[in-house]
Amino acid sequence: MRVTLAQISPKLNRTNLADTIKTINSVKDSSDLIVFPELSLSGYMLQDKLSEDAWSLDELSVLRNLSKDIDIVVGTAFKGEGHFRNAALYFAKGEFISRHNKVHLPNYGMFEEARYFEAGDTFESFSVDGKSISMVICEDLWHKNVHHDLIEQNPDIIIALVASPARGFSDDGLAIQTQWYNIIKTVAKECSAKLIFVNRVGFEDGLGFWGGSCIVDELGNIHHQQDNFKKIIKTVEV
Repeated sequence: MRVTLAQISPKLNRTNLADTIKTINSVKDSSDLIVFPELSLSGYMLQDKLSEDAWSLDELSVLRNLSKDIDIVVGTAFKGEGHFRNAALYFAKGEFISRHNKVHLPNYGMFEEARYFEAGDTFESFSVDGKSISMVICEDLWHKNVHHDLIEQNPDIIIALVASPARGFSDDGLAIQTQWYNIIKTVAKECSAKLIFVNRVGFEDGLGFWGGSCIVDELGNIHHQQDNFKKIIKTVEV
């Protein structure tokens, strides 16, 4: 299975969709699945722009059509009836397959997601080409009860969409990166699943996102790790 990790720097406007389409078209003949980071269609620090820049499913029919050639996972501010969600969307075979609404919305320090988004309440798995897949978004993985939910689902593949700001700089590297890698290696081993971790890069309102996207195998080994702070779109064999 060929997987493309789209470690990108989304903007705080709707031009992200055009950039996403361009990226998909550049790899669709050489990849089976492309994964973008959390809120890749919207940008992270939306705040009062949320109602203006959130997407409805009807507006994303172009991704449904593109998924005839390649499976697509994007993160977006999702517009529902009277509420907004921080969502991960999976498209495949010309169809919309699944949506995960972020359950654990951080609302401390630099984060204000619970002020703008409505939380999801479930973790579900779905099947594509005989493989069971689960999706999670960033903070979800920092909660042990989520690990138990994933173990019960017994997925073959876990897809983690992330927008993690850089913090904890030291001579040994980023403390937040070490914490994240410990978490995803643990989850992959607990679930005996491959885990695809895609984190964004770039800056928004003083926040710098570190990237470091990677793939973890069932034994907790990182087989592919992308450089920090660089936009990288890379296809690897899983």
